[in-house]
Amino acid sequence: QTPCGTEIVFDHVSFGYGTTEVLHDISLQFPARSVTALVGPSGSGKSTITRLAARFWDVNRGAVRLGGVDVRDMKSDEVLSRISVVFQDVYLFHDTVEGNIRMGKPDATQEEIIAAAKAAACHDFIMALPDGYQTMVGEGGSTLSGGEKQRISIARAMLKNAPIVILDEATAYTDPENEAIIQESVARLVRGKTLIVIAHRLSTIVDADQIVVVNDGCIEATGTQAELLQACPLYETLWNAHIASRDSAEGGAGCA
Repeated sequence: QTPCGTEIVFDHVSFGYGTTEVLHDISLQFPARSVTALVGPSGSGKSTITRLAARFWDVNRGAVRLGGVDVRDMKSDEVLSRISVVFQDVYLFHDTVEGNIRMGKPDATQEEIIAAAKAAACHDFIMALPDGYQTMVGEGGSTLSGGEKQRISIARAMLKNAPIVILDEATAYTDPENEAIIQESVARLVRGKTLIVIAHRLSTIVDADQIVVVNDGCIEATGTQAELLQACPLYETLWNAHIASRDSAEGGAGCA
């Protein structure tokens, strides 16, 4: 069976690690070419949802369908060919910078790799490295800063150009200067795609087509920013905490 389109549907999904169930009977729809943000307390199950969507694991009960096809009826590489994943904690391999970007598309030309690096705003810092694109990256990317690793992972995803993008808030640990650069890169990466984003900074997802509030392995509520502020006390609490922490950070910066 060949998937028709890029809609992802969770149909009464339950999943656990070992004997501990972490998702409980979740039903959820990620419409094609739309932006869905997952929010909720730490440990609520957001990352597990994204990993099941990419078929890193299989569900215990229920089904995950991609374009109408149960992902268990597809080969793993068939699922992953349709999905680009940019994680918060980027892992780079002990290879050249070029080799790390090329993993997005093994048969890419040098021109395609450079174009992806430019789109992800990392061409300039790569050219400043001792051997440019041929510079060896330490195990786990230890020779690069967090922001640089993040941009290389975005370049890899841009080169792959998959129709579905899963984004574990790429700017969570970056400094303000890099954050603006990365957000611009991400905006280019996700244009016209089906996007699932785990949001740590709620102000980055206020315009999402739908926001899904995850709490303790269950779906607490789904809606737009305005709808959730009216109808979901947990979302209102998360939003108020976000605004308070942002205000205090800005206030602290102002006093410096």
